[in-house]
Amino acid sequence: MSTFVKIQEIIVDQLGKEEDEVQLTTNFREELEADSLDLFQILNDIEDAFEDDNVKIETDEGLVTVQDLVTFVDNQIANNK
Repeated sequence: MSTFVKIQEIIVDQLGKEEDEVQLTTNFREELEADSLDLFQILNDIEDAFEDDNVKIETDEGLVTVQDLVTFVDNQIANNK
């Protein structure tokens, strides 16, 4: 399963959105209307989902779109190998 698909599933589940609403270019705050608490929960769930890859997300700073988050997680996975 790709990083995007895993992250998409988490966002859909947390925010009650449809899969087609969560694309790589989707903006968390503007398009998904996610607030700080939503983002915090999404990031925690992503850390849990990628626990075997030692993914740690300290802050949502710089994570504006789904692509930003996918890139961040992919980079962490690559750096932890």
